[in-house]
Amino acid sequence: MSPLELLQAAPPAVRPVVALSEGTDPRVVAGALAAHQAGIADVILIGPQPEVEAALQAEGASAGGGVAIHDPATSGLTEAFAAEYHELRKHKGTDAAKARAAAETPLVYAAMLVRLGHATGTVGGAVHTTGDVVRSAIQVIGMAPDAGMVSSFFLMYPPEGAPEGSRAMLYSDCGLVIDPTPAEMVSIAAASAQSARALLRVDPKLAFLSFSTTGSAKHPAVDKVTQALNLFRAAHPELPADGELQFDAAFVPAVGERKSPGSSVAGQANVMIFPNLDAGNIGYKITQRLGGYSAIGPVLQGLAKPANDLSRGCTAEDVTQIIAVTILQANP
Repeated sequence: MSPLELLQAAPPAVRPVVALSEGTDPRVVAGALAAHQAGIADVILIGPQPEVEAALQAEGASAGGGVAIHDPATSGLTEAFAAEYHELRKHKGTDAAKARAAAETPLVYAAMLVRLGHATGTVGGAVHTTGDVVRSAIQVIGMAPDAGMVSSFFLMYPPEGAPEGSRAMLYSDCGLVIDPTPAEMVSIAAASAQSARALLRVDPKLAFLSFSTTGSAKHPAVDKVTQALNLFRAAHPELPADGELQFDAAFVPAVGERKSPGSSVAGQANVMIFPNLDAGNIGYKITQRLGGYSAIGPVLQGLAKPANDLSRGCTAEDVTQIIAVTILQANP
């Protein structure tokens, strides 16, 4: 089931509120309205009020009834947000004037809504870069106490009529961490296992991917993956994990049995841990474009409260699904 379908089947007891920092973008507005009409959330569209109103009018809608507009330049919350931001960042040399200017930017304002309990989570990135979205989230919302780092993943859903054995999977990291160390791969994998439980509703089986399977090749890049696996197994013995595995050995049961006999993960993996961003980003796009899988993400993990990124090439449907993901992260 997609995130939207999961929420419609079992909605949270308390109506979530999701803040969208790019409330003038037509895709964001259409996706937010679809989420609201589906009954999964109330939404806050952030931006200059006349521009947001025009964007809503273009969709045949208006503010009210669970669709709110917040203009940071005129909002009654901005002063409190500026004071909070100043407190957070004064050790970095941010004075009161700079804090006020930051609080009026949509990304910081949206993150403050989440930090101070006015919203369940926030979504941005249709216009802003991933770096801007992540920076604001880390500075304002902060990292989860048990998170070693912030990373990202994509949810991958097979198309109708996919071959037998196709399954929903989680790919990580495909959007943020360029060249993780073995210790960082452990943090990424641990967070990804939690995300798979919350969003795919599966028992995670993790494959640490490489161009080698169980010693078929020798190279420092392979050593990095095997070191990461060993560290992960020591830290999380309760989670099934294997590696180093080539993708076919991780995904196809017959290949997994042949290349890694006796493995409880080979051929059955549903969480794919990539060795670097090159492999992860290329891998998810090949799966999406050639394999026909639906890709939802990049989704951020490791934050104290949910904040998520969008691709600048996103569709309105992508926005709706990321809103659903954000709610599920807040209600695992």
